[in-house]
Amino acid sequence: MALIETAPATAVRPELKDEHAQKFVLTLSCREQAGIVQAVTTFLFERGFNIDEHQQFDDSLRETLHLRTAFSGSPSYTPAMLEEEFGGIAQRFDMKFSFHDQTQQRVLVMVSKFGHCLNDLIFRWRGGSLGGELVLVVSNHETHRAMAEAAGLPFIHIPVTPDTKADAERRLLELVDEYDVDLVVLARYMQVLSNDLCRSLEGRAINIHHSFLPGFKGAKPYHQAHARGVKLIGATAHYVTADLDEGPIIEQEVIRVDHSYSPSALSTVGQDAEALALSRAVRWHCQHRVLLDETSTVVFR
Repeated sequence: MALIETAPATAVRPELKDEHAQKFVLTLSCREQAGIVQAVTTFLFERGFNIDEHQQFDDSLRETLHLRTAFSGSPSYTPAMLEEEFGGIAQRFDMKFSFHDQTQQRVLVMVSKFGHCLNDLIFRWRGGSLGGELVLVVSNHETHRAMAEAAGLPFIHIPVTPDTKADAERRLLELVDEYDVDLVVLARYMQVLSNDLCRSLEGRAINIHHSFLPGFKGAKPYHQAHARGVKLIGATAHYVTADLDEGPIIEQEVIRVDHSYSPSALSTVGQDAEALALSRAVRWHCQHRVLLDETSTVVFR
Protein backbone atom coordinates (compact mmCIF):
# COMPACT_ATOMS: atom_id res chain seq x y z
CA MET A 1 0.00 0.00 0.00
CA ALA A 2 1.46 3.35 -1.01
CA LEU A 3 2.01 6.00 1.59
CA ILE A 4 0.30 9.33 0.99
CA GLU A 5 2.11 12.37 2.34
CA THR A 6 0.03 15.25 3.60
CA ALA A 7 1.45 18.73 3.07
CA PRO A 8 1.77 20.71 6.30
CA ALA A 9 -0.49 23.67 6.80
CA THR A 10 1.09 27.02 5.96
CA ALA A 11 0.19 30.65 6.27
CA VAL A 12 0.76 31.19 2.56
CA ARG A 13 -2.42 31.82 0.60
CA PRO A 14 -3.28 29.02 -1.86
CA GLU A 15 -3.03 31.31 -4.88
CA LEU A 16 0.55 32.15 -3.94
CA LYS A 17 1.64 28.52 -4.30
CA ASP A 18 1.10 28.85 -8.04
CA GLU A 19 4.45 28.34 -9.74
CA HIS A 20 3.39 30.98 -12.27
CA ALA A 21 3.07 33.70 -9.62
CA GLN A 22 4.68 36.93 -10.72
CA LYS A 23 7.68 38.21 -8.76
CA PHE A 24 8.21 41.91 -8.03
CA VAL A 25 10.62 44.16 -6.18
CA LEU A 26 9.78 47.44 -4.43
CA THR A 27 12.57 49.87 -3.58
CA LEU A 28 12.05 53.13 -1.76
CA SER A 29 13.80 55.88 0.15
CA CYS A 30 12.30 58.59 2.34
CA ARG A 31 12.67 60.46 5.60
CA GLU A 32 12.44 58.29 8.72
CA GLN A 33 8.87 58.25 10.00
CA ALA A 34 6.62 55.91 11.96
CA GLY A 35 4.34 53.61 10.00
CA ILE A 36 6.30 53.16 6.77
CA VAL A 37 6.84 49.40 6.99
CA GLN A 38 3.27 48.85 8.16
CA ALA A 39 1.96 50.83 5.19
CA VAL A 40 4.05 48.79 2.76
CA THR A 41 3.16 45.38 4.19
CA THR A 42 -0.54 46.27 4.44
CA PHE A 43 -0.54 47.45 0.83
CA LEU A 44 0.94 44.12 -0.31
CA PHE A 45 -1.30 41.97 1.92
CA GLU A 46 -4.47 43.67 0.71
CA ARG A 47 -3.55 42.74 -2.87
CA GLY A 48 -2.82 39.11 -2.04
CA PHE A 49 0.97 39.30 -2.29
CA ASN A 50 3.43 37.24 -0.28
CA ILE A 51 6.67 38.85 0.93
CA ASP A 52 9.67 36.76 -0.13
CA GLU A 53 12.48 39.01 1.09
CA HIS A 54 12.58 42.25 3.06
CA GLN A 55 15.57 44.44 3.89
CA GLN A 56 15.74 47.97 5.23
CA PHE A 57 18.36 50.39 6.44
CA ASP A 58 17.62 53.24 8.83
CA ASP A 59 20.30 55.90 8.37
CA SER A 60 20.37 57.71 11.70
CA LEU A 61 22.92 60.25 10.47
CA ARG A 62 20.80 61.44 7.54
CA GLU A 63 17.49 60.46 9.19
CA THR A 64 16.42 58.51 6.13
CA LEU A 65 15.04 55.03 5.52
CA HIS A 66 15.92 52.80 2.58
CA LEU A 67 13.90 49.67 1.85
CA ARG A 68 13.87 46.76 -0.59
CA THR A 69 11.02 44.27 -0.54
CA ALA A 70 10.73 41.31 -2.92
CA PHE A 71 7.24 39.84 -3.17
CA SER A 72 5.17 37.55 -5.37
CA GLY A 73 1.56 37.03 -6.33
CA SER A 74 -0.98 37.72 -9.04
CA PRO A 75 0.48 37.91 -12.56
CA SER A 76 -2.35 40.25 -13.50
CA TYR A 77 -0.47 43.14 -11.88
CA THR A 78 2.22 45.18 -13.64
CA PRO A 79 4.78 47.55 -12.12
CA ALA A 80 2.87 50.49 -13.62
CA MET A 81 -0.36 49.37 -11.95
CA LEU A 82 1.37 48.95 -8.60
CA GLU A 83 3.03 52.35 -8.88
CA GLU A 84 -0.30 54.00 -9.54
CA GLU A 85 -2.04 52.28 -6.62
CA PHE A 86 0.91 52.96 -4.30
CA GLY A 87 0.92 56.66 -5.17
CA GLY A 88 -1.17 57.73 -2.18
CA ILE A 89 1.17 56.04 0.31
CA ALA A 90 4.21 57.46 -1.45
CA GLN A 91 2.77 60.95 -1.31
CA ARG A 92 1.93 60.62 2.38
CA PHE A 93 5.51 59.71 3.28
CA ASP A 94 7.20 61.72 0.51
CA MET A 95 8.84 58.61 -0.89
CA LYS A 96 11.14 58.11 -3.84
CA PHE A 97 10.10 54.63 -5.00
CA SER A 98 9.88 52.19 -7.88
CA PHE A 99 8.38 48.76 -8.64
CA HIS A 100 10.10 46.19 -10.85
CA ASP A 101 9.03 42.83 -12.26
CA GLN A 102 11.12 39.87 -13.42
CA THR A 103 12.09 41.51 -16.70
CA GLN A 104 15.88 41.33 -16.93
CA GLN A 105 17.89 44.51 -17.27
CA ARG A 106 19.38 44.89 -20.75
CA VAL A 107 23.12 45.53 -20.54
CA LEU A 108 25.46 47.20 -23.03
CA VAL A 109 29.15 46.55 -22.34
CA MET A 110 31.89 48.97 -23.42
CA VAL A 111 35.47 47.73 -23.67
CA SER A 112 38.84 48.82 -25.05
CA LYS A 113 41.91 46.57 -25.24
CA PHE A 114 41.71 44.80 -21.85
CA GLY A 115 39.25 41.92 -22.15
CA HIS A 116 39.25 40.24 -18.73
CA CYS A 117 36.14 42.01 -17.43
CA LEU A 118 34.20 41.46 -20.66
CA ASN A 119 35.17 37.78 -20.64
CA ASP A 120 34.01 37.41 -17.02
CA LEU A 121 30.69 39.15 -17.70
CA ILE A 122 30.04 36.92 -20.71
CA PHE A 123 30.87 33.79 -18.67
CA ARG A 124 28.48 34.76 -15.87
CA TRP A 125 25.76 35.83 -18.32
CA ARG A 126 25.92 32.53 -20.20
CA GLY A 127 25.88 30.67 -16.87
CA GLY A 128 22.78 32.55 -15.72
CA SER A 129 24.40 34.22 -12.71
CA LEU A 130 24.91 37.77 -13.95
CA GLY A 131 21.38 38.94 -13.16
CA GLY A 132 21.03 40.87 -16.41
CA GLU A 133 20.98 40.21 -20.15
CA LEU A 134 23.95 41.22 -22.27
CA VAL A 135 22.67 42.63 -25.56
CA LEU A 136 25.58 44.49 -27.17
CA VAL A 137 29.33 45.11 -26.98
CA VAL A 138 30.71 48.48 -28.06
CA SER A 139 34.42 49.21 -28.38
CA ASN A 140 36.81 51.84 -29.63
CA HIS A 141 39.06 48.99 -30.83
CA GLU A 142 38.49 45.80 -32.84
CA THR A 143 40.45 43.70 -30.33
CA HIS A 144 37.55 41.76 -28.79
CA ARG A 145 35.18 41.37 -31.73
CA ALA A 146 35.81 37.61 -31.88
CA MET A 147 35.10 37.19 -28.16
CA ALA A 148 31.78 39.02 -28.39
CA GLU A 149 30.61 37.37 -31.60
CA ALA A 150 31.56 33.90 -30.33
CA ALA A 151 29.12 34.53 -27.49
CA GLY A 152 26.42 35.56 -29.96
CA LEU A 153 26.63 39.25 -29.08
CA PRO A 154 26.58 42.07 -31.65
CA PHE A 155 29.89 43.95 -31.68
CA ILE A 156 29.98 47.56 -32.84
CA HIS A 157 33.26 49.38 -33.37
CA ILE A 158 33.08 53.11 -32.67
CA PRO A 159 36.53 54.71 -33.09
CA VAL A 160 37.19 57.69 -30.84
CA THR A 161 39.52 60.58 -31.54
CA PRO A 162 39.48 64.12 -30.17
CA ASP A 163 37.77 65.22 -33.39
CA THR A 164 35.17 62.41 -33.42
CA LYS A 165 34.44 62.12 -29.68
CA ALA A 166 31.14 64.03 -29.81
CA ASP A 167 29.89 61.98 -32.79
CA ALA A 168 30.96 58.74 -31.07
CA GLU A 169 28.99 59.62 -27.95
CA ARG A 170 25.92 60.53 -29.99
CA ARG A 171 26.19 57.14 -31.70
CA LEU A 172 26.41 55.43 -28.31
CA LEU A 173 23.20 57.09 -27.13
CA GLU A 174 21.51 56.04 -30.37
CA LEU A 175 22.51 52.44 -29.62
CA VAL A 176 21.20 52.74 -26.06
CA ASP A 177 17.81 53.67 -27.51
CA GLU A 178 17.96 51.21 -30.40
CA TYR A 179 18.74 48.21 -28.15
CA ASP A 180 16.48 49.40 -25.32
CA VAL A 181 19.45 49.39 -22.93
CA ASP A 182 18.89 49.71 -19.18
CA LEU A 183 22.52 49.65 -18.03
CA VAL A 184 25.83 50.64 -19.62
CA VAL A 185 28.90 48.89 -18.20
CA LEU A 186 32.37 50.30 -18.75
CA ALA A 187 34.42 47.09 -18.58
CA ARG A 188 37.85 48.78 -18.71
CA TYR A 189 36.69 51.19 -21.41
CA MET A 190 39.65 53.55 -21.57
CA GLN A 191 37.92 56.74 -22.66
CA VAL A 192 36.76 59.61 -20.47
CA LEU A 193 33.05 60.29 -21.03
CA SER A 194 31.90 63.87 -21.51
CA ASN A 195 29.92 65.62 -18.80
CA ASP A 196 26.84 65.62 -21.03
CA LEU A 197 27.04 61.86 -21.61
CA CYS A 198 27.57 61.22 -17.89
CA ARG A 199 24.44 63.22 -17.12
CA SER A 200 22.47 61.34 -19.79
CA LEU A 201 23.47 58.01 -18.24
CA GLU A 202 23.17 59.08 -14.59
CA GLY A 203 22.34 56.13 -12.36
CA ARG A 204 22.53 53.62 -15.22
CA ALA A 205 26.24 53.43 -16.05
CA ILE A 206 28.82 51.50 -13.99
CA ASN A 207 32.60 51.79 -14.26
CA ILE A 208 35.40 49.65 -12.82
CA HIS A 209 38.54 51.31 -11.44
CA HIS A 210 41.79 49.52 -10.80
CA SER A 211 42.35 50.62 -7.20
CA PHE A 212 40.79 51.96 -4.06
CA LEU A 213 39.86 55.39 -5.32
CA PRO A 214 41.52 57.75 -5.92
CA GLY A 215 44.98 56.10 -5.77
CA PHE A 216 47.32 55.36 -8.66
CA LYS A 217 45.66 57.33 -11.42
CA GLY A 218 47.11 57.61 -14.90
CA ALA A 219 49.43 55.29 -16.79
CA LYS A 220 50.86 52.03 -15.44
CA PRO A 221 48.95 51.92 -12.13
CA TYR A 222 50.46 48.59 -11.09
CA HIS A 223 53.99 49.89 -11.66
CA GLN A 224 53.04 52.77 -9.36
CA ALA A 225 51.68 50.30 -6.82
CA HIS A 226 54.87 48.22 -6.98
CA ALA A 227 57.02 51.29 -6.53
CA ARG A 228 55.08 52.23 -3.40
CA GLY A 229 55.28 48.72 -1.92
CA VAL A 230 51.54 48.16 -1.65
CA LYS A 231 50.24 45.32 0.51
CA LEU A 232 46.69 45.33 -0.84
CA ILE A 233 45.46 45.35 -4.43
CA GLY A 234 41.93 46.57 -4.86
CA ALA A 235 39.27 47.43 -7.41
CA THR A 236 36.26 49.72 -7.16
CA ALA A 237 32.99 49.51 -9.08
CA HIS A 238 31.06 52.76 -9.05
CA TYR A 239 28.39 54.71 -10.89
CA VAL A 240 29.65 57.03 -13.59
CA THR A 241 29.45 60.76 -12.89
CA ALA A 242 30.94 63.89 -14.41
CA ASP A 243 33.53 63.84 -11.62
CA LEU A 244 36.08 61.38 -13.00
CA ASP A 245 36.28 58.15 -10.93
CA GLU A 246 34.42 59.76 -8.03
CA GLY A 247 30.90 58.39 -8.49
CA PRO A 248 28.91 56.58 -5.78
CA ILE A 249 30.67 53.31 -4.90
CA ILE A 250 28.77 50.04 -5.32
CA GLU A 251 31.41 47.42 -4.54
CA GLN A 252 35.11 47.06 -3.74
CA GLU A 253 37.29 43.96 -3.84
CA VAL A 254 40.68 43.56 -2.15
CA ILE A 255 43.42 40.92 -2.42
CA ARG A 256 46.50 40.86 -0.15
CA VAL A 257 49.95 40.91 -1.81
CA ASP A 258 53.54 41.36 -0.65
CA HIS A 259 56.99 42.48 -1.78
CA SER A 260 57.50 39.39 -3.97
CA TYR A 261 54.85 40.45 -6.50
CA SER A 262 56.24 42.00 -9.68
CA PRO A 263 54.25 44.67 -11.55
CA SER A 264 53.08 41.91 -13.92
CA ALA A 265 51.90 39.73 -11.03
CA LEU A 266 50.17 42.70 -9.42
CA SER A 267 48.38 43.36 -12.71
CA THR A 268 47.12 39.77 -12.81
CA VAL A 269 45.84 40.00 -9.25
CA GLY A 270 44.29 43.35 -10.07
CA GLN A 271 42.42 41.92 -13.04
CA ASP A 272 40.90 39.27 -10.78
CA ALA A 273 39.78 41.96 -8.34
CA GLU A 274 38.35 44.09 -11.14
CA ALA A 275 36.31 41.22 -12.61
CA LEU A 276 34.90 40.24 -9.20
CA ALA A 277 33.95 43.76 -8.15
CA LEU A 278 32.39 44.63 -11.49
CA SER A 279 30.31 41.44 -11.81
CA ARG A 280 28.92 41.89 -8.31
CA ALA A 281 28.04 45.51 -8.98
CA VAL A 282 26.28 44.61 -12.22
CA ARG A 283 24.36 41.76 -10.59
CA TRP A 284 23.24 43.84 -7.60
CA HIS A 285 22.18 46.71 -9.85
CA CYS A 286 20.22 44.37 -12.12
CA GLN A 287 18.52 42.81 -9.10
CA HIS A 288 17.52 46.27 -7.86
CA ARG A 289 19.65 45.91 -4.73
CA VAL A 290 21.45 49.25 -5.08
CA LEU A 291 19.79 52.45 -3.89
CA LEU A 292 21.49 55.76 -4.61
CA ASP A 293 21.83 57.97 -1.54
CA GLU A 294 23.26 61.34 -2.61
CA THR A 295 26.98 60.62 -3.20
CA SER A 296 26.80 57.16 -1.66
CA THR A 297 24.83 53.94 -2.07
CA VAL A 298 22.87 51.50 0.03
CA VAL A 299 23.44 47.93 -1.20
CA PHE A 300 21.09 45.17 -0.02
CA ARG A 301 23.12 42.03 -0.73
